[in-house]
Amino acid sequence: MKMSACGLALLMVMAAPSAEAANREITALFQPDPSQPSKNVFINKTPNSGYCASYPVQCSRYNMFSIELPIRFDSTRAIEPGEGVPLKVPANWRQLTITNAQTRETELVEVRIIGIGSRFFLSDSAANLVGVTDILEGHRKLWEGLGWVNAPLPCQVSGVGAYGPEWYRFFWRAPVEASCVKVPLFKIPSMYFDTLDFAYELRTPNPLSMSSGLYTGAITYTMGSGADFDFGPYMVPDDGSLTLDFVLDVQHTLKVDIPPSGNRVLLEPQGGWQSWLEQGRKPTRLSRDQTFNISASSRFKMSLQCQYYSDINCALWEPASGHAVPLEVSVTLPNGIVDAAGQPVNRRRLRRDGVGTELFQPGIYLDRKPGTLHFEVPREAVQEMIHPGTSRSYSGNVTVIWDSEVG
Repeated sequence: MKMSACGLALLMVMAAPSAEAANREITALFQPDPSQPSKNVFINKTPNSGYCASYPVQCSRYNMFSIELPIRFDSTRAIEPGEGVPLKVPANWRQLTITNAQTRETELVEVRIIGIGSRFFLSDSAANLVGVTDILEGHRKLWEGLGWVNAPLPCQVSGVGAYGPEWYRFFWRAPVEASCVKVPLFKIPSMYFDTLDFAYELRTPNPLSMSSGLYTGAITYTMGSGADFDFGPYMVPDDGSLTLDFVLDVQHTLKVDIPPSGNRVLLEPQGGWQSWLEQGRKPTRLSRDQTFNISASSRFKMSLQCQYYSDINCALWEPASGHAVPLEVSVTLPNGIVDAAGQPVNRRRLRRDGVGTELFQPGIYLDRKPGTLHFEVPREAVQEMIHPGTSRSYSGNVTVIWDSEVG
């Protein structure tokens, strides 16, 4: 018996950005986990940079991943007391289409930005701007609501901030898509943000329902006043857009293990040949069940290849008489695998044309679960095979195929 199994890799790669655009890759992996068979999700494999690289405990508390990019926002004029510095990010879910490069099948991925941070630099120390000597007191008095570790609503505190005489590092969680405004209480001649640090969240397709191959797609955000990433009308970025490159790698399992000597199937009457040999009672059927163990995390199909065949079935051949009889093959799959209609697979006929077995879908990852192949010569054919006083030997090769390439 023969099986066909292939891995499934899902790769999302965006087009190269223009000269005035930033670009970053996000990677995620799906591998079936025998210890958690119902966990059909991608695992984010993108290395953290920025806030979550510096404060991993804080980010794990909120299940955040952050990326830091060298995008600078510069003030175009002095910021007067009470004017405020608004920060807004694309916190609503946005969709992008990914396409399988070989099959042209499409899936949807969703992404949203759930946090924003940076490190800003002032034209003078915060203490000098407010007329104190203590560094922390200067930062607290310069802004309404104290320092930038305290996020203005609707943003929320992430936990940790850092500061120096002229700079302050912050990170806010952004649960909704709205401006979070930090208002100075003193005039700031100029300031700039030296990086763009953001956290993101993904919704990915169910990997068990995806075909093998490479999927590609892209999402681009704008930056600047009134754009997706908006730091206010007088904070100008040195990049006009940001493109995220997603790389999703799906490594499916489809493996079938046949017990030792399981590739040699001997058909016999129920209870053996004793009734025929001792009493001359013809058997009514010849059959054999062959068990196998299957590990599967992806959809697959099944079909037959035959050395000899009879219409949609394989056949067994007796060379001395030139006689052939049909051999019916069917399969029972373990619980957790259903057909295209969502029905369990119990003694499902396998045909040479593959009709009826075009799609089997596991609902969870199955690790070495038992199934059965059923081989049987129909009753009417058995009567033709057995003749008193005549020795006959019927044989034939049958290849059972488990194929992960489902069209």
